Amino acid sequence: MSSPTRGGPDGLPASRTRPAPPSGAPAPAALEALSPRLPSPLVEVFDERFAHHGVRLLLKRDDLIHPEIPGNKWRKLVPNLRAALAGGERTLLTFGGAYSNHLRATAAAGRLLGLSTVGVVRGDELAGRPLNASLARCAADGMRLHFVTRAAYRRKEDPEWTARLRDLFGPFRLVPEGGSNAEAVRGAAALGRELRGAADVAAVACGTGGTLAGLAAGLGEGQRAVGFAVLRGGFLPAEVERLQRAAFGGRRGAWTVEERFHCGGYARTTGALEDFARDFGARHGLPDLDRVYVAKMLYGLSAMAGEGAFAPGTSVAAVVTG
Repeated sequence: MSSPTRGGPDGLPASRTRPAPPSGAPAPAALEALSPRLPSPLVEVFDERFAHHGVRLLLKRDDLIHPEIPGNKWRKLVPNLRAALAGGERTLLTFGGAYSNHLRATAAAGRLLGLSTVGVVRGDELAGRPLNASLARCAADGMRLHFVTRAAYRRKEDPEWTARLRDLFGPFRLVPEGGSNAEAVRGAAALGRELRGAADVAAVACGTGGTLAGLAAGLGEGQRAVGFAVLRGGFLPAEVERLQRAAFGGRRGAWTVEERFHCGGYARTTGALEDFARDFGARHGLPDLDRVYVAKMLYGLSAMAGEGAFAPGTSVAAVVTG
């Protein structure tokens, strides 16, 4: 692994690299390496916190789709991979924080498909530190990690700044933070179609909003989706609408965003969330319940059931994304 170097005043990256995968452009048939388990299992579980209020709880186990690219990451990433392969593109560049599931999924997909990957990581102070487990996994899968200042990271949608990235790394297919773009939203719509007729409400945790945008579009008449924001800021409703316009030309499906259960912000937790996650995981065979996304969604659903937000007889499908 090469030594990190500091970026210049424009905030462009300090980097760490591993040898890139083979440079030959793979054929579209290479996507067979990402063969999923679809549809993902839908399992009803008994939980008194829901049953006491007459609510049926089902778990949509999207975490079982693929051993290395689980859940909504598979659904959102594969359409972008398919487009890259069809266009003969050899490199993917994307964005994420120090614990980004999206970066890990992109790195794994690159290794499986023989594509080069570049991860632009928020926080240039990380360049001089030992890699955490998440970033170490990215590097082991061949991803070139580039650390930028937080100010520079906020320019990730600035064409002038991304042009500088192309000067540094050559041509690449840009996949947005979280993988959420029009292609990804159309891919996530399959999740909603798998749940048609299976539940009254479908719930999912939201970072960038792409999964909720697709999920709601794929549901049938009379169903609705609830997205649980894992970040503060109140930006998600507008972003979900923007993504649906890009993917479908306008708003699709019935959906809302619930913003009360982020527990202080991304990757933040509380004692109540920790207690809930441990208890729920032990009861239902999910011992490593993800605190960043899934636990917050389930915790929020439990609180809403206790508030009477769901009429007796309502069935709720909670998407376990990973």
